[in-house]
Amino acid sequence: MSDETKVPGVEDYDAAAGGWGALGAVARALSGQMAIGRESVALHKVNQPTGFDCPGCAWPDPKHTSSFEFCENGAKAVSWEATAKRVRPEFFAKNPVSRLWELTDYALEGLGRLTHPMAYDAATDTYVPIAWEDAFQRIGTALRALPHADMAEFYTSGRASNEAAFLYQLFVREFGTNNFPDCSNMCHEATSVGLPSSIGVGKGTVTLDDFEHCDAIFCIGHNPGTNHPRMLSTLREASLRNVPIVVLNPLPERGLERFTSPQHPVEMLTGRSVRIASTYYKLKIGGDVAVLKGMMKALLAADDAAIAAGTERVIDADFIATHTLGFDALRADVEATEWEAIERKSGLSRSDVEEAASIYAHAKRVIVCYGMGITQHAHGTENVQQIANLLMMRGNMGREGAGICPLRGHSNVQGDRTVGITEKPNDALNEGIRRTYGFEPPTAHGHDAVEAVRAIRDGRSKALICLGGNLAVAMPDTEETFQAMRGLDLAVHIATKLNRSHLILAKESIILPCLGRTELDEQNGVPQSVTVEDSMSMVHASAGSLKPASEHLRSEPWIVAGMAKATLPATRVNWDKLVANYDLIRDDIESVFPIFERFNERVRTPGGFRLHIAASQREWATPDKKAHFLLARGLEEDTPLEVGNLMLTTIRSHDQYNTTIYGLNDRYRGVTGRRDVVFMHASDLAARGLKHGDRIDIVATGPNAQDGRERSVRGFVAIAYDIAEGAVAMYYPEGNALIALETHDRKSGTPAYKSVPVLITPSTRSVARDV
Repeated sequence: MSDETKVPGVEDYDAAAGGWGALGAVARALSGQMAIGRESVALHKVNQPTGFDCPGCAWPDPKHTSSFEFCENGAKAVSWEATAKRVRPEFFAKNPVSRLWELTDYALEGLGRLTHPMAYDAATDTYVPIAWEDAFQRIGTALRALPHADMAEFYTSGRASNEAAFLYQLFVREFGTNNFPDCSNMCHEATSVGLPSSIGVGKGTVTLDDFEHCDAIFCIGHNPGTNHPRMLSTLREASLRNVPIVVLNPLPERGLERFTSPQHPVEMLTGRSVRIASTYYKLKIGGDVAVLKGMMKALLAADDAAIAAGTERVIDADFIATHTLGFDALRADVEATEWEAIERKSGLSRSDVEEAASIYAHAKRVIVCYGMGITQHAHGTENVQQIANLLMMRGNMGREGAGICPLRGHSNVQGDRTVGITEKPNDALNEGIRRTYGFEPPTAHGHDAVEAVRAIRDGRSKALICLGGNLAVAMPDTEETFQAMRGLDLAVHIATKLNRSHLILAKESIILPCLGRTELDEQNGVPQSVTVEDSMSMVHASAGSLKPASEHLRSEPWIVAGMAKATLPATRVNWDKLVANYDLIRDDIESVFPIFERFNERVRTPGGFRLHIAASQREWATPDKKAHFLLARGLEEDTPLEVGNLMLTTIRSHDQYNTTIYGLNDRYRGVTGRRDVVFMHASDLAARGLKHGDRIDIVATGPNAQDGRERSVRGFVAIAYDIAEGAVAMYYPEGNALIALETHDRKSGTPAYKSVPVLITPSTRSVARDV
């Protein structure tokens, strides 16, 4: 990069993922939180059989854990939680909310751990301390004052444990509503909705062991180097076995290109790295269905040729005939799809698509991994189902070394769903509650995340309880979401750190500080453990050991029980008994959900146990006991682009996890100390009279502008990047301001964060707002 084109804070990064860069980032994360001894002790316990589950991603733990079973971003998550920094009442007394609002999101969470229950005082514009019992009474009084229970929303972050989530859904259902906006609504809900219709379960079918037996891996729409870095060790081992790893992604991601393992001294000392992707296709944003249909079209043609030649068939006809329905309709749909349309929509040539299909066809056991690049589209549910179709065509479902692998985000987002955090309860859940507790749960479907914000905006909901998370910032349509939440009567946030959602004030706003994963949870002097479920349905125990950041902190189960007792005067649940011994919570989970058979016994086995996933044994829990080939609507994952527009996707930087920003660097993409950047192809810059480093305005078009409101982000910096032509990327949550609440998958409710039609022009502002 010449001096004339250099942009401050933007440099080329040539190193592999991992390596010394990762170790240096770990060291900086630890020193930055000023708690070296405390954090180092915690890191020795991360993902160990007697330790705590990393509060980061949901990648499973290997059977034989090493002394250091954590990654760079896991270390950042632990140091962020185990920090020595504190936000005490004295800080709030000196800093009105109006002043705190001016801080960046990064600065807010960087202040440190919350130490006391706090309630907002409008007279002073500050949060002031409040006793736990007083906080619970205020919450209970406000909830009981609502005209009906459906006027309250109960949000859950995926970092809540199974025990906390189970008690939470029990409290809410006894209160009388199924309004459960959840972080899964914003990520993998398309999986939870799409796969049950296809294979009978809304979860992946593979285990970590399957990666040791596969013959090919396809990675679609995900970035393991940042979002699930421990997966790189698994991909590394597969690559060393010469397993083809095929990547379909609009951006080059360093973790999918090459990796230097910090746990392998020879690689570290020599600077060597292991190639990850054997083939990397940079498809257009929204081109996934086109590629998947193109691969299926190529497979069908190859199968016809094999039949004519009398050679082994490409399609697994026996599997299809025995286990599935709908194949003939899929064949007709795929064969009617023209190659010209596939090439135009995907951005790949026919030969590229046929090459990918050939790799798939020559492998006997194939795993397809995917992330939110698949799910966060207007037709994300159908995207997921096309992956299932591709796998089923060759019988790659329910056998060793093969299957579908959705990559979940938060470490227990899947578990929360399993233990009842759902706005759409089924008959089995309702019957389990009746059987165990003797009260009649509500059966009407409640609100997901998008519908919850709409209800708040329209005045149909007046109370919001958040079990973790940063809901307002995570949601699309930033301006409208913030404004809506300012109209609440009650907002309660259970949290470890301050974030912007806490500063969006209701008539009554309360912050309840909770223990983190790393901290010792004692009830009546007895240490307790909780449980979590990873992306591959493994359930295992998690027990923190650090001294809590404050004597005033309480566990999430204890806090949920306190709210329930204050809200439900005639409760049928013995909350005190359950909270005194978490084994009793697990007994009740087993009673309501028999899938947790012998829960307490099995979870005490090192590494835990895997829940029964019927599709992994080729058992299909659909009404007709068959797996189903399901059709997508043409090739459009999203609204077609207008002439002159580009398609924008939101992405995470390497220094963040969802809305939590650990730092301002994005090492693998060469960005340091800033987040006000937009990644564009050089040809797309030139076509608009722009060059690398120019300030630009991004204005949403298409479905995000149909209501007449302008949604824009102004004054950002255009960065020339090796992204697919026609594609644009900027960081989440900054890009959320461009997305309308109404722009979401109608089947799953998932917002279309990965597909935002935009118009990009030279900026009318010189500098972007601090982010």
